[in-house]
Amino acid sequence: MTPVRTRIAPSPTGDPHVGTAYIALFNRCFARQHGGQFILRIEDTDQLRSTERSETDILNALEWLGLDWDEGPGREGAYGPYRQSERKDIYAEHIKTLLDNGTAFHCFCTAERLDTLRKEQMEAKLQPGYDGHCSHLSKEQVQSKVAAGEEYVIRMRVPAEGNCEFYDLLRGEVSIAWTQVDMQVLMKSDGMPTYHFANVVDDHLMEISHVIRGEEWINSVPKHVLLYEYFGWTPPIFCHMPLLRNPDKSKLSKRKNPTSINYYRDMGFPAEALVNYLGMMGWTMPNGEEMFSLEAMESAFDISRVSLGGPVFDIEKLNWLSGKYLRESGSDEEFVSRLLTWAKESDRLSPIVPLLRQRVERFSDVAPLINYFFSGDPALTQDSFAHCKLDDNELSKSLQFTLWRLESLGDWGRDSVEEALMTLAAKLDIKVRDFLAPLFIAISGQTVSLSVIDSIAVLGLDITRARLRSAIEVLGGISKKQAKKLEKEFTAIG
Repeated sequence: MTPVRTRIAPSPTGDPHVGTAYIALFNRCFARQHGGQFILRIEDTDQLRSTERSETDILNALEWLGLDWDEGPGREGAYGPYRQSERKDIYAEHIKTLLDNGTAFHCFCTAERLDTLRKEQMEAKLQPGYDGHCSHLSKEQVQSKVAAGEEYVIRMRVPAEGNCEFYDLLRGEVSIAWTQVDMQVLMKSDGMPTYHFANVVDDHLMEISHVIRGEEWINSVPKHVLLYEYFGWTPPIFCHMPLLRNPDKSKLSKRKNPTSINYYRDMGFPAEALVNYLGMMGWTMPNGEEMFSLEAMESAFDISRVSLGGPVFDIEKLNWLSGKYLRESGSDEEFVSRLLTWAKESDRLSPIVPLLRQRVERFSDVAPLINYFFSGDPALTQDSFAHCKLDDNELSKSLQFTLWRLESLGDWGRDSVEEALMTLAAKLDIKVRDFLAPLFIAISGQTVSLSVIDSIAVLGLDITRARLRSAIEVLGGISKKQAKKLEKEFTAIG
């Protein structure tokens, strides 16, 4: 019997996402159920967006949740390296195989030509995709263009007719027409592989037996199946999990729900409560118990019990479950210990001490000044903003623009936050005092607090985003039509 080996393969391009933890959890449980191994692989082929900080955050977040891995960064095994950026020679060797057997080809089409092609296809209401323009170039023509220094990518060939048939562990037999499959780029012009190519090569070489991932990848399976065929390899068993949803059934998004694992850690949710809740996403214990440990889930796990209905990530239900853990798990002494550990490790206290010491005369002054650093969203009403000089529409607009501007920051620090806010106030032609006043309220729930710029820098993007979004809703919210108008204005001011 083939050993069971599953994997999670996050891209280090942002905060660690609860969706990553959700898929990691089910991969780990499946591997443990079958006495197999769970592998962590870092898919950092996007060199522009991948960062070392993001990778570290992902590793730390999974460790915090208890979703440790058998092989991967920090746990080197026989199938490494486990970062795609360290496997370039492996990909170069395998792309040569496809070029030699004629299943891949050089494409010299410019971005301008491809943009024009796409527009023409959209206007003609055709399926957008590459038209095979370079697929018929002779070996001599290719060599001539390469020798002339023309930039190129390498694409895969795709059958012109028929269907791709494959089996999904949750959905049974699936059929997708080859006409729906594009001639995927396998190797970019910078020599780095695309996700699809590296994914298949790595899964094969790491002997992954089951690929358990989100259902958004179903339409990519034909490309992967084709690559396995081109290499003469046996594909793994595919299993596509239902996507996490917002309460309105839309795909879980940071625009509507906090999605960063860091947010839930910093807000003081017990790690075991979050893992428990993710385990309830589309799966149930045989006995119907809602409160269960990771070990209990692994022991009782059966992937056939996964429901394909889109699981709703409801923070109110998570709050309820988290509360049960805090009330029912451990002694009072353990509760105190965990509380103090959270307050210390949330990394908020140290940065605010220098600000705090200038404003206190006794320790009892501390709590009123800093309680908003350790609480949920402030309890706001429209009256909370009554003293602000901006009207409700201007308030909502300035808060929304602030949110968008902060989301675009590449470096999250006090100086970059200050520069972003001061620049935005100037472009909106609002006095700094009037611009910052509603921010004080949205972030702290108070008209006066420690520096709001320092507060935002310490709280971080996830909590700041949640508080700004909450304040905007208190002020009446922004409709889809208003949002489109504001987006144009925001883009216009640069």
